Amino acid sequence: MTDNQNLLAEQRRALILDEVRRRGGVRVNELTRRLGVSDMTIRRDLDALARQGVLAKVHGGAVPVDGASTHEPGFEAKSVLEPGAKDEIARTAAALVTPGTALALSGGTTTYALARHLLDVPDLTVVTNSVRVADVFHEGRRTGGGEPRGGEATVVLTGGVRTPSDALVGPVADRTVRSLHFDLLFLGVHGISAEAGLSTPNLAEAETNTCLMRAARRVVVVADHTKWGTVGLSSFASLDEVDTWVTDRGLPEEVRAEVAERLPGLVVADGERA
Repeated sequence: MTDNQNLLAEQRRALILDEVRRRGGVRVNELTRRLGVSDMTIRRDLDALARQGVLAKVHGGAVPVDGASTHEPGFEAKSVLEPGAKDEIARTAAALVTPGTALALSGGTTTYALARHLLDVPDLTVVTNSVRVADVFHEGRRTGGGEPRGGEATVVLTGGVRTPSDALVGPVADRTVRSLHFDLLFLGVHGISAEAGLSTPNLAEAETNTCLMRAARRVVVVADHTKWGTVGLSSFASLDEVDTWVTDRGLPEEVRAEVAERLPGLVVADGERA
């Protein structure tokens, strides 16, 4: 991978983490050859990822964190993972939204990316349990010149208890969501699999996500390919409860075929539809 010598640190660390998760562990010398950087650079990357809690360092390399089903990385840790794929997914998902829609955005870094692509869609009503998503619309109310933006949305923030990923969950959030009805839900997930369906490591978030799904006429999951096969502590929905999954080109062909048999819609961010 000769081009990897010029990768930004965040991109390089995302590649390292993907290798750790896919292979169940990597060695420093393998990463130096693969990424074309020094041992010292790789060790600094592993130190940074270990501080974020997304992998564990071992002698000569790194392995996935123990207790992965209950581990919930913070927003900043997740935001460096697959940023290009998330933006492609967000751009594709935004095309599903028409002016005047009442929609909901759950917590997550992919829904955060989606919010930025929705700023210029007119007359939206946005329900969210994400502090970060609400901030996107708040900051987007005015352009740099101080003029109102044409796509200014009405935003309803649910309230609730804040998770490490900056989602608001718990009884307050659930009660708010149960009183509302929206056309479309964009749902970020910790993990998605054929057996466990949609899952999260946070029990309270599982209940809030369930409430969001019940309040929506249409459910669209926005999740990159690395979420496939990941299983969190609590499952909150099966695949057949999802209308559409928008993902990226990294999802293997055999998985696409399997998912397409279970879901009404699988949309790959390069425009391909299964």
